[in-house]
Amino acid sequence: MNSFFSDLKVMELASVLAGPAVGQFFAELGAEVIKVENKTTNGDITRRWKLPGEPPKATESAYYCSVNWGKKVHLLDLSQESDREQVYKWIRETDIVISNFKLSSAQRMGLDYESLYTKNPRLIYAQLTAFGETESRTAFDVVLQAEAGFLYMSGEAGRPPVKMPVALIDLLAAHQLKEGILLALMQRMKTGKGSYVSTSLLASALSSLANQATNWLMGAHIPQPMGSQHPNIAPYGDIFYTLDQKPIVLAAGTEKQFVELCKCLKINNLIDDARFKRNVDRVKNRQALIDLLSQAIQQETRDELMEKLHQNSVPAGSIRNMQEVFEMPMAKSMILREQLDDGRTSQCVKTVAFELRQL
Repeated sequence: MNSFFSDLKVMELASVLAGPAVGQFFAELGAEVIKVENKTTNGDITRRWKLPGEPPKATESAYYCSVNWGKKVHLLDLSQESDREQVYKWIRETDIVISNFKLSSAQRMGLDYESLYTKNPRLIYAQLTAFGETESRTAFDVVLQAEAGFLYMSGEAGRPPVKMPVALIDLLAAHQLKEGILLALMQRMKTGKGSYVSTSLLASALSSLANQATNWLMGAHIPQPMGSQHPNIAPYGDIFYTLDQKPIVLAAGTEKQFVELCKCLKINNLIDDARFKRNVDRVKNRQALIDLLSQAIQQETRDELMEKLHQNSVPAGSIRNMQEVFEMPMAKSMILREQLDDGRTSQCVKTVAFELRQL
């Protein structure tokens, strides 16, 4: 599958995370991806977003490496006519352009969709913005987490909001843009013409509010910070510590799963307890339930308990740090490696997490 788009040419005129994540998606599937970075600023700003322990003279940070695998990188000054002409030359044979330029900047350089369409009518132009095409406001991910309601409802009750530890809004926008590009490719197969595809970080964030949005729209409920807990289900997202002081999380989303959980923990008396008989009762009496579950879970070691829960189809997870995550066979199989110019080896996680096969 990694050669699926081997005949596709992509130009990336985007920086930071969302746009580059789209470019890497196509690179992983075999496309030729040319990434154009701003020579006057020493390239994509994320090159310099380094952790304290990274080599000071390294030209690529680990952050940059997370979404720039498999690309042909060119540092150009697009204010110079000669460098723009080089881009125009590439554009004539390009299938997809990914851009997060402001519209005014793109128009000034002749790199907007209308200008490039005259050079290549089959071109698919994919545009990312922060707040939509009519809003010139700039923002990073945490600003969108705030504006779209994620920050307000994240964290624990009575404590300050907590942002998600990855730039999730950027990644959600990348998925939206990929889906639009794939539709545009299908459309081009039918019509022979390219398309303009656009999304914003804000629209992508709003579309991902899912049940939290409908809880407000249909129930006038404003979601409040609940840590990892779920407003509609219990026990779900509740964190417990085992006998060996290892953290786990439970997610018993059905009545059958709750019954099996009680059996695994040898607290069958909770099954017919009126406080916990139905999910709505468990949500109402969540704290009492947590206290009883916690007492039972503290009698079990994590490995033994997790094995029991898995065997009885009770959804539960070990809370892993990043080292523990990449000890899992699946995580190891999703690592991409690439040699960097400074001799280091880049390691990142695949953006392609699906398989495609035919009988």
